[in-house]
Amino acid sequence: MQAVGMIAEFNPLHNGHVFALQAARRLSGADAVVVLMAGNFVQRGEPAIVDKWHRANAALAAGADLVVELPTTDAVQAADGFAAGSLALLSALHVQSLAFGTEAPGLDYAALAARVAAAPPQASLFADHRETYATQLNQYYQQTAGVSLDAPNLLLGLSYAQANRALKAPLTLLPFARQGAAHDAPEMTAQTASASALRAAVAAGQDVSGFMPQPMAAGLAQARRQSWDDLFPLLRYRLQTADLAALRAVYTMSEGLEFRLTEQLPGAADFADFLQRIKSKRYTYARMRRLCLYVVLNLTQAAVQAAAAKRFLHVLGFNQTGRRYLHQVKKTATLPLITKVSSAMLAPGGLMYWQHRCDQLIETLTGTAQNFGRVPLMRKEND
Repeated sequence: MQAVGMIAEFNPLHNGHVFALQAARRLSGADAVVVLMAGNFVQRGEPAIVDKWHRANAALAAGADLVVELPTTDAVQAADGFAAGSLALLSALHVQSLAFGTEAPGLDYAALAARVAAAPPQASLFADHRETYATQLNQYYQQTAGVSLDAPNLLLGLSYAQANRALKAPLTLLPFARQGAAHDAPEMTAQTASASALRAAVAAGQDVSGFMPQPMAAGLAQARRQSWDDLFPLLRYRLQTADLAALRAVYTMSEGLEFRLTEQLPGAADFADFLQRIKSKRYTYARMRRLCLYVVLNLTQAAVQAAAAKRFLHVLGFNQTGRRYLHQVKKTATLPLITKVSSAMLAPGGLMYWQHRCDQLIETLTGTAQNFGRVPLMRKEND
């Protein structure tokens, strides 16, 4: 069997994602569509709107054959780290190709990555404090690769290509044109909306069922929903009680940011207000959201390094096609394949210890076990 991979968050899964799953199968001609899906926390630095099991169920209903978890320590990274962790997991599953949506499907992403790799290093990238980091990063790519990467999915596509270059057996890259609303677009028209617009609509109590398949709409209705509103009191407590040395040990805490966070906390009314206070031209909203999440989860540099050294393949769900693909690769997968989580895996030193550390927060909020004793969802292909 041949498999095509997709990297996703499905936060929540909407009609544009259904198109993406169909495009992946069509472009690759693969027998199985393998989705590597962020678990309970996502790349922008926040909890997923509903837990990984509800979103995995929606993915299987929408056309995925196999859903595997992207662990938190890989999922909540900047584009380069996010891509590197994702490609490592797909490669370990012997996936042959990677399909991804982009604003410029005609670009040769592999050639673009090669040009960037041959360019001078960007050590002094942030040199002009009159310009934002994003602006200067785009200028760097214009100068070194001759292309403007001013759209989020263009940068992510390049990051996938760069991570792919590092693999012993690179995947075939299959970019396709994104359909529907632009990334993070606030407008909702007809049956098209971005995931961020849908999250805002859900928070406002609006009916979003017309923008997504029924299983995702049901998951949103049934599950306990999470956001930074739940996490901000915990962030406040951590910043008020942790000493500066402990905060300095938090992953990506640098250049005195521990002082910035603690100094701006007292006057912040909520997380949105706090984020506005700590954001600067040097530090993007996404970068600061991720840092705040690392503080809440108490993820240190050492913890993230330890997790990267013990990657695993946690299967969240499959249909009959996905089960056949799992049976094909289970003896040759280059990372441990987990279909049932034991207590030993969650103990200190266990394969899923750091994932469990993060997921315990979601268990506290939802009252639902996220790992121990859970087995993959099984969906009949005609369901």
